[in-house]
Amino acid sequence: MSTLPAPQPGVSRRKFFSRSAAVAGAGGLALGAAGGAALAAAAAPPALSDVERAAQREHLSYPFYGEHQSGIETPPQDHLVFTTFDVSATTATELQLVLAKWSAAMAELMAGNPVGKVEPAREHGIPVDTGEATDMGPQGLTLTLGFGPSLFDSRFGLEKFKPVDFADLPAMAGESLNPAFTGGDLCIQACSNDPQVAYHAVRNLARMARTSVTTKWTVLGFGRASAGANQSTPRNLMGFKDGTRNITTPEELTEQVWVGTEAGQPWMVGGSYLVARKIHMLVETWDEDTIGDQQSIFGRTKKEGAPLSGEKEHDVPNFHAMTDNSPVIPADSHIALVAHENNGGTKILRRGYNFTDGLDSVGRLDAGLMFLCFQKNPEQFVALQRKLGTSDRLNEYIRHVGSAVFAVPGGLPAAGSYYGKEFFD
Repeated sequence: MSTLPAPQPGVSRRKFFSRSAAVAGAGGLALGAAGGAALAAAAAPPALSDVERAAQREHLSYPFYGEHQSGIETPPQDHLVFTTFDVSATTATELQLVLAKWSAAMAELMAGNPVGKVEPAREHGIPVDTGEATDMGPQGLTLTLGFGPSLFDSRFGLEKFKPVDFADLPAMAGESLNPAFTGGDLCIQACSNDPQVAYHAVRNLARMARTSVTTKWTVLGFGRASAGANQSTPRNLMGFKDGTRNITTPEELTEQVWVGTEAGQPWMVGGSYLVARKIHMLVETWDEDTIGDQQSIFGRTKKEGAPLSGEKEHDVPNFHAMTDNSPVIPADSHIALVAHENNGGTKILRRGYNFTDGLDSVGRLDAGLMFLCFQKNPEQFVALQRKLGTSDRLNEYIRHVGSAVFAVPGGLPAAGSYYGKEFFD
């Protein structure tokens, strides 16, 4: 049975099906393998030029309203601006205004619109939107808002809205946390295919709330370090593919990522928990290690990304395979320690980015991984990190210097609703 070509832009459905029927009828006289291949080739859309591909990325937009916030199951974009804020407001009404203004502005920004006039009519008027993303399009921008445990203290009377067992992450082995990169009352994760669009979004959100919130810490990420569904696996700054076995299916998202009634808060249904870890890599030391040792540490080959027990990247690791009375994949390798087979089925949705901040205080490259992950309970991350912190051979080359956890509410149903509205009704 032949497959009809898809309708093309500018062709009516009647003309399309009439044309398709004629082609199928003529071809039916002698449509062998060669004829079918020719028809398929004729129906194939032309390859996009670089200009067309850039325009496609420019106009890519994701819906703001829906069951879940964007930027979680969304295929990871190329760039990140992750920012945390502390609330300096002194009243619940001020906080309410921030959340309402932010929610409305986030919808506009994700649509590629300014948050106000870029060029006021009056000469002495101050622009509402800073303007650096004017005419750049949405660029696949997603904005994800989270609430830190500290927001639910006594300042605003939000104690009764705190999710069950929601607290700062416990201290874990292998940490060298810098207070300048820890915690926060609020967070915004901005991801986009253009770094200026993501920067513009966070800059304008911070600006419109400057009398009520203060920026606590920010990380600019590039080169996504995790793959979503139908994406090729990217590499971290150690040169290895990162996130090969990431969550990609709706079933896994329901089981491992989306919060239900277990949080004890209706506003968290359809939401998730975001863990943010700024991980510094000792790249100069790593670069002097042998390839055999590097691959043993990760449990994968460097170029293909295959588990040491296999040949292709997506081969299922065989943690029972032996050679010379030793596991082919070392038990203290990174993939062995985090594999769901070895952790009661526990998975997390990775959404990290590479980062570089120039040089550190002693002249070494200040670079690494801005590790971001989503899960339906922060304990999923804690359980995995406790194993990694005590046993992972990778610890010789990395330091966890920043850390935070945020409750990410479910999505908004429609315009007029805003994040945290339940707190003030």
